[in-house]
Amino acid sequence: MRLLVYINSIFTILNLKNSIMLKTAVKLNANRLVVGTLRGFDQFMNLVVDNTVEVNGNEKTDIGMVVIRGNSVVTVEALEPVGRMQ
Repeated sequence: MRLLVYINSIFTILNLKNSIMLKTAVKLNANRLVVGTLRGFDQFMNLVVDNTVEVNGNEKTDIGMVVIRGNSVVTVEALEPVGRMQ
C-alpha cells in the first residue's frame, strides 16, 4: 500500500509540470536498459521517451523517440532531481 502512495505522488508531481522533460533510465524485462527524456506516460505506465539510447554493456545504440509498453517496464529512475510538491 505504501508503494502505491509513493508511485501516485511521483505521477502527481510529473502531471503538475506543463511538459515532462525528465532525463530517465528505464529498465525493461530481459535485462534491457534505455536512457532518454521522458515525454509522457499514461495510467498503464506506457512511456514516451525521446532521444533514447539503448545501453547494452559498453555498447550504446541511438534509437530516437520510442513508445514503451507498460508491461515491459521493470523500473524507471530519474537521472536528475525532481522538484518537490509545495
